[in-house]
Amino acid sequence: MPRLTYKDAGVDTVAKDRFIDRLFGLMRRTYTPRVMENDWGYAGFFALNGPENLFRKQYRDPVLVGCADGVGTKLKIARMTGRHDTIGIDLVAMCVNDLIVCGAEPLFFLDYIAVGPIDEESMLDVMRGIVRGCEQADCALLGGETAQHPDDYGRGEYEMGGFCTGVVDRHRILDGRHVAPGDAVIGVASSGLHSNGYTLVRKVLFETAGLKVEDRVEGLAGTLGDELLTPTRIYVRAVRHVLAAYRRKKVVKAIAHVTGGGLVENIPRVIPPNVDVEIRTGVLPVQPIFTLVQQKGGIPDDEMLRVFNMGIGLVMIVDPYYAEPVLRRLREAGEQAERIGEVKKGRREVQVRSD
Repeated sequence: MPRLTYKDAGVDTVAKDRFIDRLFGLMRRTYTPRVMENDWGYAGFFALNGPENLFRKQYRDPVLVGCADGVGTKLKIARMTGRHDTIGIDLVAMCVNDLIVCGAEPLFFLDYIAVGPIDEESMLDVMRGIVRGCEQADCALLGGETAQHPDDYGRGEYEMGGFCTGVVDRHRILDGRHVAPGDAVIGVASSGLHSNGYTLVRKVLFETAGLKVEDRVEGLAGTLGDELLTPTRIYVRAVRHVLAAYRRKKVVKAIAHVTGGGLVENIPRVIPPNVDVEIRTGVLPVQPIFTLVQQKGGIPDDEMLRVFNMGIGLVMIVDPYYAEPVLRRLREAGEQAERIGEVKKGRREVQVRSD
Protein backbone atom coordinates (compact mmCIF):
# COMPACT_ATOMS: atom_id res chain seq x y z
CA MET A 1 0.00 0.00 0.00
CA PRO A 2 1.41 3.45 -0.93
CA ARG A 3 2.26 5.87 1.89
CA LEU A 4 0.85 9.21 0.77
CA THR A 5 1.36 12.64 2.27
CA TYR A 6 -0.58 15.89 2.07
CA LYS A 7 2.12 17.17 -0.30
CA ASP A 8 1.46 14.21 -2.60
CA ALA A 9 -2.15 15.44 -2.81
CA GLY A 10 -0.94 18.90 -3.84
CA VAL A 11 -0.88 20.77 -0.53
CA ASP A 12 2.59 21.90 0.58
CA THR A 13 2.25 22.92 4.23
CA VAL A 14 5.97 23.59 4.60
CA ALA A 15 5.92 26.11 1.74
CA LYS A 16 2.83 27.75 3.19
CA ASP A 17 4.45 28.05 6.63
CA ARG A 18 7.51 29.69 5.06
CA PHE A 19 5.23 32.08 3.21
CA ILE A 20 3.33 33.01 6.38
CA ASP A 21 6.57 33.60 8.31
CA ARG A 22 7.82 35.98 5.62
CA LEU A 23 4.44 37.70 5.47
CA PHE A 24 4.32 38.85 9.10
CA GLY A 25 7.08 41.40 8.57
CA LEU A 26 5.12 42.94 5.70
CA MET A 27 1.91 43.08 7.73
CA ARG A 28 3.58 44.97 10.58
CA ARG A 29 4.27 47.86 8.21
CA THR A 30 0.54 48.59 8.24
CA TYR A 31 -0.02 48.35 11.98
CA THR A 32 -1.47 51.33 13.83
CA PRO A 33 -1.39 51.77 17.63
CA ARG A 34 -4.83 50.14 17.72
CA VAL A 35 -3.51 46.78 16.49
CA MET A 36 -2.84 44.44 19.41
CA GLU A 37 0.08 42.15 18.66
CA ASN A 38 -0.37 38.64 20.00
CA ASP A 39 0.93 35.12 19.59
CA TRP A 40 -2.57 33.62 19.29
CA GLY A 41 -2.75 32.44 15.72
CA TYR A 42 -6.48 32.30 15.01
CA ALA A 43 -7.55 35.95 14.79
CA GLY A 44 -6.31 39.53 14.80
CA PHE A 45 -7.17 42.02 17.52
CA PHE A 46 -8.03 45.69 17.01
CA ALA A 47 -8.59 47.96 20.03
CA LEU A 48 -11.64 50.18 19.69
CA ASN A 49 -10.66 52.22 22.73
CA GLY A 50 -6.90 52.00 22.64
CA PRO A 51 -3.98 54.47 22.56
CA GLU A 52 -5.74 56.74 20.05
CA ASN A 53 -9.03 56.85 22.01
CA LEU A 54 -10.94 55.93 18.87
CA PHE A 55 -14.43 56.21 20.31
CA ARG A 56 -14.08 58.64 23.21
CA LYS A 57 -12.20 61.32 21.32
CA GLN A 58 -13.44 61.22 17.74
CA TYR A 59 -16.86 59.57 17.69
CA ARG A 60 -20.01 60.35 19.65
CA ASP A 61 -22.19 57.61 18.12
CA PRO A 62 -19.89 55.25 16.19
CA VAL A 63 -21.26 52.88 13.57
CA LEU A 64 -19.13 50.07 12.18
CA VAL A 65 -19.15 49.71 8.39
CA GLY A 66 -18.09 46.61 6.47
CA CYS A 67 -17.61 45.77 2.82
CA ALA A 68 -16.13 43.04 0.64
CA ASP A 69 -14.97 42.93 -2.96
CA GLY A 70 -12.59 41.37 -5.45
CA VAL A 71 -10.77 42.40 -8.61
CA GLY A 72 -12.63 40.29 -11.16
CA THR A 73 -10.82 39.07 -14.24
CA LYS A 74 -8.03 41.64 -13.89
CA LEU A 75 -6.36 38.66 -12.19
CA LYS A 76 -6.02 37.07 -15.62
CA ILE A 77 -3.88 40.01 -16.77
CA ALA A 78 -1.57 39.50 -13.79
CA ARG A 79 -1.17 35.85 -14.73
CA MET A 80 -0.65 36.65 -18.42
CA THR A 81 2.13 39.12 -17.63
CA GLY A 82 3.62 37.24 -14.70
CA ARG A 83 3.36 40.43 -12.65
CA HIS A 84 1.63 40.13 -9.29
CA ASP A 85 2.97 43.14 -7.38
CA THR A 86 0.09 45.55 -8.07
CA ILE A 87 -3.05 43.41 -8.05
CA GLY A 88 -3.15 43.56 -4.26
CA ILE A 89 -3.44 47.35 -4.43
CA ASP A 90 -6.55 46.85 -6.56
CA LEU A 91 -8.03 44.50 -3.98
CA VAL A 92 -7.64 47.03 -1.18
CA ALA A 93 -8.83 49.90 -3.38
CA MET A 94 -12.05 48.19 -4.39
CA CYS A 95 -12.95 47.73 -0.72
CA VAL A 96 -11.79 50.97 0.88
CA ASN A 97 -13.20 53.14 -1.91
CA ASP A 98 -16.59 51.51 -1.39
CA LEU A 99 -16.28 52.17 2.32
CA ILE A 100 -15.27 55.84 2.25
CA VAL A 101 -18.20 56.92 0.08
CA CYS A 102 -20.47 56.69 3.13
CA GLY A 103 -18.06 58.88 5.09
CA ALA A 104 -16.39 56.04 6.99
CA GLU A 105 -12.74 55.76 8.02
CA PRO A 106 -11.09 52.40 7.15
CA LEU A 107 -9.82 50.63 10.25
CA PHE A 108 -8.55 47.24 9.16
CA PHE A 109 -8.43 44.92 6.17
CA LEU A 110 -8.57 41.14 5.76
CA ASP A 111 -7.77 39.10 2.66
CA TYR A 112 -8.67 35.66 1.39
CA ILE A 113 -6.59 33.96 -1.31
CA ALA A 114 -7.36 30.55 -2.82
CA VAL A 115 -4.37 29.24 -4.74
CA GLY A 116 -3.20 26.12 -6.53
CA PRO A 117 0.27 24.70 -5.79
CA ILE A 118 1.75 27.59 -3.85
CA ASP A 119 4.38 29.80 -5.48
CA GLU A 120 5.89 31.67 -2.55
CA GLU A 121 7.40 34.55 -4.53
CA SER A 122 4.26 35.25 -6.55
CA MET A 123 2.11 35.18 -3.42
CA LEU A 124 4.53 37.48 -1.60
CA ASP A 125 4.26 39.90 -4.52
CA VAL A 126 0.48 39.81 -4.16
CA MET A 127 0.80 40.50 -0.45
CA ARG A 128 3.26 43.33 -1.03
CA GLY A 129 0.58 44.96 -3.16
CA ILE A 130 -2.02 44.47 -0.43
CA VAL A 131 0.35 46.04 2.09
CA ARG A 132 0.98 49.02 -0.19
CA GLY A 133 -2.77 49.45 -0.61
CA CYS A 134 -3.32 49.36 3.14
CA GLU A 135 -0.56 51.93 3.62
CA GLN A 136 -2.21 54.22 1.07
CA ALA A 137 -5.56 53.77 2.82
CA ASP A 138 -4.12 54.21 6.33
CA CYS A 139 -5.65 50.95 7.51
CA ALA A 140 -4.11 47.90 9.14
CA LEU A 141 -3.75 44.53 7.45
CA LEU A 142 -5.07 42.58 10.42
CA GLY A 143 -5.05 39.08 9.00
CA GLY A 144 -6.24 36.78 6.27
CA GLU A 145 -6.29 33.28 4.87
CA THR A 146 -4.27 31.64 2.12
CA ALA A 147 -5.88 28.32 1.18
CA GLN A 148 -4.31 25.79 -1.17
CA HIS A 149 -6.85 24.31 -3.60
CA PRO A 150 -4.76 22.15 -5.96
CA ASP A 151 -7.86 20.48 -7.41
CA ASP A 152 -9.46 23.83 -8.30
CA TYR A 153 -6.49 25.94 -9.44
CA GLY A 154 -3.42 25.11 -11.49
CA ARG A 155 0.11 26.32 -10.78
CA GLY A 156 0.18 30.11 -10.85
CA GLU A 157 -3.61 30.40 -10.62
CA TYR A 158 -5.40 32.02 -7.71
CA GLU A 159 -8.53 33.92 -6.70
CA MET A 160 -8.82 36.48 -3.97
CA GLY A 161 -11.26 38.57 -1.99
CA GLY A 162 -10.89 41.49 0.37
CA PHE A 163 -12.83 42.59 3.44
CA CYS A 164 -12.63 45.98 5.10
CA THR A 165 -14.09 47.31 8.33
CA GLY A 166 -14.44 51.01 9.08
CA VAL A 167 -16.23 53.41 11.37
CA VAL A 168 -18.36 56.52 10.93
CA ASP A 169 -20.31 58.72 13.31
CA ARG A 170 -24.01 58.05 12.83
CA HIS A 171 -24.84 61.72 12.18
CA ARG A 172 -22.06 61.95 9.58
CA ILE A 173 -23.12 59.03 7.39
CA LEU A 174 -23.32 60.14 3.76
CA ASP A 175 -26.51 58.56 2.43
CA GLY A 176 -27.50 61.09 -0.25
CA ARG A 177 -30.78 62.09 1.37
CA HIS A 178 -29.85 65.80 1.32
CA VAL A 179 -28.96 65.93 -2.39
CA ALA A 180 -31.10 68.62 -4.03
CA PRO A 181 -31.50 70.40 -7.38
CA GLY A 182 -28.72 72.92 -7.90
CA ASP A 183 -26.04 70.92 -6.12
CA ALA A 184 -22.66 70.74 -7.85
CA VAL A 185 -21.24 67.47 -9.19
CA ILE A 186 -17.47 67.02 -8.96
CA GLY A 187 -15.54 64.34 -10.79
CA VAL A 188 -12.23 62.96 -9.50
CA ALA A 189 -9.95 61.40 -12.10
CA SER A 190 -9.35 57.67 -12.25
CA SER A 191 -5.98 56.08 -12.99
CA GLY A 192 -7.45 54.18 -15.93
CA LEU A 193 -9.69 51.12 -16.12
CA HIS A 194 -9.39 50.47 -12.38
CA SER A 195 -10.79 46.94 -11.82
CA ASN A 196 -13.95 46.80 -13.91
CA GLY A 197 -14.83 45.75 -17.44
CA TYR A 198 -11.88 43.42 -17.93
CA THR A 199 -13.91 40.59 -19.44
CA LEU A 200 -14.91 42.94 -22.26
CA VAL A 201 -11.40 44.42 -22.46
CA ARG A 202 -9.81 41.00 -22.87
CA LYS A 203 -12.32 39.96 -25.53
CA VAL A 204 -11.74 43.15 -27.51
CA LEU A 205 -7.98 43.49 -27.23
CA PHE A 206 -6.83 39.87 -27.21
CA GLU A 207 -9.52 37.92 -29.08
CA THR A 208 -10.80 40.52 -31.57
CA ALA A 209 -7.75 42.74 -32.09
CA GLY A 210 -5.15 40.00 -31.61
CA LEU A 211 -2.96 42.09 -29.33
CA LYS A 212 -0.60 40.69 -26.70
CA VAL A 213 0.30 41.97 -23.24
CA GLU A 214 3.87 42.69 -24.34
CA ASP A 215 2.77 44.85 -27.30
CA ARG A 216 3.46 48.57 -27.31
CA VAL A 217 0.51 50.54 -28.60
CA GLU A 218 0.66 54.15 -29.71
CA GLY A 219 -0.63 56.46 -27.00
CA LEU A 220 0.15 54.12 -24.10
CA ALA A 221 3.10 54.90 -21.85
CA GLY A 222 4.33 51.32 -21.56
CA THR A 223 3.32 47.89 -22.76
CA LEU A 224 -0.33 46.94 -23.03
CA GLY A 225 0.11 44.70 -20.01
CA ASP A 226 1.54 47.57 -17.97
CA GLU A 227 -1.43 49.75 -18.87
CA LEU A 228 -3.97 47.07 -18.00
CA LEU A 229 -2.31 46.48 -14.62
CA THR A 230 -2.33 50.16 -13.61
CA PRO A 231 -3.57 50.01 -10.00
CA THR A 232 -6.97 51.32 -9.00
CA ARG A 233 -6.59 54.73 -7.39
CA ILE A 234 -7.25 54.85 -3.65
CA TYR A 235 -9.20 57.96 -2.65
CA VAL A 236 -9.20 57.59 1.14
CA ARG A 237 -6.82 60.41 2.03
CA ALA A 238 -8.40 62.84 -0.42
CA VAL A 239 -11.92 62.19 0.86
CA ARG A 240 -10.80 62.46 4.48
CA HIS A 241 -9.04 65.73 3.66
CA VAL A 242 -12.30 67.14 2.33
CA LEU A 243 -14.59 65.78 5.04
CA ALA A 244 -12.28 66.95 7.83
CA ALA A 245 -12.77 70.55 6.69
CA TYR A 246 -16.57 70.40 6.96
CA ARG A 247 -17.35 68.40 10.09
CA ARG A 248 -20.17 70.73 11.17
CA LYS A 249 -21.62 71.55 7.76
CA LYS A 250 -23.55 69.42 5.24
CA VAL A 251 -21.21 70.42 2.42
CA VAL A 252 -20.55 66.97 0.96
CA LYS A 253 -23.95 65.36 0.38
CA ALA A 254 -23.07 62.17 -1.48
CA ILE A 255 -20.10 60.31 -2.94
CA ALA A 256 -20.16 57.58 -5.59
CA HIS A 257 -17.34 55.14 -6.31
CA VAL A 258 -17.51 54.57 -10.07
CA THR A 259 -17.13 50.81 -10.50
CA GLY A 260 -19.00 48.27 -12.65
CA GLY A 261 -21.93 50.00 -14.29
CA GLY A 262 -20.01 53.22 -14.87
CA LEU A 263 -21.38 56.66 -14.12
CA VAL A 264 -24.90 55.88 -15.28
CA GLU A 265 -25.45 53.06 -12.79
CA ASN A 266 -23.34 54.12 -9.81
CA ILE A 267 -24.51 57.71 -9.31
CA PRO A 268 -28.21 56.70 -8.94
CA ARG A 269 -27.18 54.56 -5.95
CA VAL A 270 -26.44 57.69 -3.90
CA ILE A 271 -29.18 60.16 -4.90
CA PRO A 272 -32.86 60.42 -3.86
CA PRO A 273 -35.67 59.43 -6.27
CA ASN A 274 -36.74 63.01 -7.10
CA VAL A 275 -33.52 64.22 -8.76
CA ASP A 276 -31.36 63.58 -11.82
CA VAL A 277 -27.67 64.25 -12.28
CA GLU A 278 -26.55 65.94 -15.48
CA ILE A 279 -22.94 65.31 -16.42
CA ARG A 280 -20.76 66.89 -19.08
CA THR A 281 -18.20 64.55 -20.61
CA GLY A 282 -14.79 65.75 -21.71
CA VAL A 283 -14.19 67.99 -18.70
CA LEU A 284 -11.73 65.46 -17.29
CA PRO A 285 -9.43 63.74 -19.80
CA VAL A 286 -10.36 60.23 -20.94
CA GLN A 287 -7.26 58.03 -20.85
CA PRO A 288 -6.07 56.49 -24.15
CA ILE A 289 -6.89 52.95 -23.00
CA PHE A 290 -10.61 53.72 -23.19
CA THR A 291 -10.27 55.04 -26.74
CA LEU A 292 -8.27 51.97 -27.74
CA VAL A 293 -10.87 49.56 -26.35
CA GLN A 294 -13.75 51.46 -27.95
CA GLN A 295 -12.10 51.66 -31.37
CA LYS A 296 -10.91 48.05 -31.48
CA GLY A 297 -14.28 46.75 -30.32
CA GLY A 298 -16.60 49.16 -32.12
CA ILE A 299 -18.31 49.76 -28.78
CA PRO A 300 -21.12 52.38 -28.75
CA ASP A 301 -20.75 55.42 -26.50
CA ASP A 302 -23.65 54.45 -24.25
CA GLU A 303 -22.16 50.99 -23.68
CA MET A 304 -18.78 52.50 -22.77
CA LEU A 305 -20.50 54.72 -20.20
CA ARG A 306 -22.36 51.73 -18.78
CA VAL A 307 -19.28 49.52 -18.42
CA PHE A 308 -16.29 51.77 -17.71
CA ASN A 309 -15.49 54.75 -15.49
CA MET A 310 -14.35 56.75 -18.56
CA GLY A 311 -11.70 58.64 -16.62
CA ILE A 312 -13.80 59.46 -13.54
CA GLY A 313 -13.20 57.18 -10.56
CA LEU A 314 -15.11 59.09 -7.91
CA VAL A 315 -18.03 61.53 -7.96
CA MET A 316 -18.84 64.01 -5.20
CA ILE A 317 -22.13 65.90 -4.92
CA VAL A 318 -21.65 69.06 -2.88
CA ASP A 319 -23.34 72.30 -1.91
CA PRO A 320 -22.71 74.58 -4.93
CA TYR A 321 -21.44 77.41 -2.70
CA TYR A 322 -18.56 75.17 -1.59
CA ALA A 323 -17.72 73.60 -4.97
CA GLU A 324 -14.51 75.58 -5.48
CA PRO A 325 -13.20 75.06 -1.91
CA VAL A 326 -13.87 71.31 -2.24
CA LEU A 327 -12.05 71.23 -5.57
CA ARG A 328 -9.15 73.08 -3.99
CA ARG A 329 -8.89 70.57 -1.15
CA LEU A 330 -9.04 67.61 -3.54
CA ARG A 331 -6.19 69.10 -5.54
CA GLU A 332 -4.23 69.74 -2.35
CA ALA A 333 -4.54 66.01 -1.69
CA GLY A 334 -3.02 65.25 -5.09
CA GLU A 335 -6.18 64.51 -7.04
CA GLN A 336 -7.16 65.79 -10.46
CA ALA A 337 -10.72 67.03 -10.04
CA GLU A 338 -13.18 69.23 -11.93
CA ARG A 339 -16.80 70.31 -11.70
CA ILE A 340 -18.52 68.07 -14.23
CA GLY A 341 -22.24 68.74 -13.77
CA GLU A 342 -25.15 69.56 -11.53
CA VAL A 343 -28.22 68.09 -9.91
CA LYS A 344 -31.66 68.75 -11.42
CA LYS A 345 -35.23 67.68 -10.70
CA GLY A 346 -35.91 64.25 -12.12
CA ARG A 347 -36.35 60.52 -11.50
CA ARG A 348 -33.00 59.24 -10.19
CA GLU A 349 -31.31 59.09 -13.59
CA VAL A 350 -28.02 60.27 -15.05
CA GLN A 351 -28.12 62.48 -18.12
CA VAL A 352 -24.84 62.58 -20.04
CA ARG A 353 -24.09 65.26 -22.60
CA SER A 354 -20.88 66.07 -24.45
CA ASP A 355 -19.62 69.64 -24.77
